[in-house]
Amino acid sequence: MIEKFETWRKYTLTFRGWRRVMVLFFFGAVSALALPPVHFVPVLIPAFVGLVWLLDGSNVSVKVDYRNKFEYYFFHSTFAGGWWFGFGFFTAGLYWISFSFLVDAEKWAWMIPIAIIGLSTFFAIYTGFATAVACRLAKPGPRRVIYIILFWVVFEWARGSLFTGFPWNLLGTVWTFNDAIMQFASLFGVLGLSLVTVTASSALALLGYPNKSVNFRYTISLVPFIVLVIIWLGGSYRLFGAENKFVENVHLRLVQPNIPQNIKWKPQFREKHLKNLIELSEASVVSPIGQAPTHIIWPETSVPFVLDGNLSTLRDVSGENSSLVGIARIIPQKGALLAGSLRRTGGAKERVSLWNSLQVLDGNAKIISTFNKFHLVPFGEYTPFRRYFESFIILGKLIKARIDFVSGSGPQTIQVPGAPLVSPLICYEVIFSGAVTVPLKRGIPRPEWLLNITNDAWFGVSSGPYQHLATAQLRAVEEGLPLIRVANTGVSAVIDGYGRILKASDLNERLYLDVQLPKPLLTPAFYSKTRPFGVLLIFLGLIALSRLRSFA
Repeated sequence: MIEKFETWRKYTLTFRGWRRVMVLFFFGAVSALALPPVHFVPVLIPAFVGLVWLLDGSNVSVKVDYRNKFEYYFFHSTFAGGWWFGFGFFTAGLYWISFSFLVDAEKWAWMIPIAIIGLSTFFAIYTGFATAVACRLAKPGPRRVIYIILFWVVFEWARGSLFTGFPWNLLGTVWTFNDAIMQFASLFGVLGLSLVTVTASSALALLGYPNKSVNFRYTISLVPFIVLVIIWLGGSYRLFGAENKFVENVHLRLVQPNIPQNIKWKPQFREKHLKNLIELSEASVVSPIGQAPTHIIWPETSVPFVLDGNLSTLRDVSGENSSLVGIARIIPQKGALLAGSLRRTGGAKERVSLWNSLQVLDGNAKIISTFNKFHLVPFGEYTPFRRYFESFIILGKLIKARIDFVSGSGPQTIQVPGAPLVSPLICYEVIFSGAVTVPLKRGIPRPEWLLNITNDAWFGVSSGPYQHLATAQLRAVEEGLPLIRVANTGVSAVIDGYGRILKASDLNERLYLDVQLPKPLLTPAFYSKTRPFGVLLIFLGLIALSRLRSFA
């Protein structure tokens, strides 16, 4: 068997030019099959083994005129190897972004190839640097494999942190289908899961190095899989008998109105949208859980007008606007309505400012708390480097016509009448590991649940909403906190502090979910207190291992 690995590696080393590029792209693209919702994790093994061997081929002397630097860097450099792999991975993993440009196809469809290719080109730079640095530090062999593993995760962290960050589809996300393995994130976060995943995916590449003994190759390549089994057993033990307890006298109604994005903001449909929300909110006096809802939650930007400017009407149950009166009527007297809404200030002679907000209304329809989204989507909610993009003839006209949203101050813990303290997250704020609650050292009471309101209608029936849901599961595990997810459409769900989905909707489904609020775990997750420091210890251990003479 081991001779086959040696033969396959020798064959891989012969790939040059466009043949090499296409194979790298293919390996990267098929590795995206491991992501939600497919979760075909075994495909990562041939993908990463192939990547390692193809990178070894960058050092093979062949009859190519390397005086042509462009040809070398484009086809054969170690940076190009990682970049082409990453380009395939991100193109296949982020294809769903194209759906957002079809909401107003006449205006934006032409941007689809630019957006997908542009984003994939940029994010692939991180994988290119990962492989280039790893190969710079070690020649082909076990030590290089360890460095590729380490720097893949280092640059996953960098992708999630630099330039506002975009930690979408980190490799640890592939395990959200397995509750037991997912528990590892409670110790080391999603980056710890990524580290284990890349290690197991790359380990069999060691079987192809004939300069190492057979026993050494078999032993070292099998260890990561043994570690995975131990992680699975540990997670299973953690979940054994882990029953949920629920907060007393708190009964949530999650409203998923399923409003198509292409008509969401058209003025002639606003009253219809509001009536849709109200009908779902008061669909029955007694919910399926046997209790009337105490708290009603509407998704991101669900209210088709600015709530702040309608306070008097909201409180006046004898007002003339029946829709607004309906909002006051549906709010439970001892509970609250938590509604995603736009906020606007300024106008006339003052500069107009917009916020994407969550507002809490008490039984008197009074806004008592407001949370402003702090992690805005580049090019979606604001335009970075606006003045430079405005100089383009076509893009400039489109950008100048848009108003950028204003960013909130950061994570907050807010009080909701009749419910425990909550940390709100709007849309993709939930993808940022370690940044979903106020840091414990600030002395602010820790929230007892996370609330993620979102609108995944932009992405249609695609992988996007499922990938978004998977990140929410991991945040629940990392914090040891239940997470309530409410989507305009997408997947609305109740997730416990172990990341298990207790109840969920389907895509493109108009419904409400009446649910109970799970209690947080008695002990906060280890990761919530240490953040990335646990992963750093594993890094140092792997570096120490790589320095052993047998790994040279």
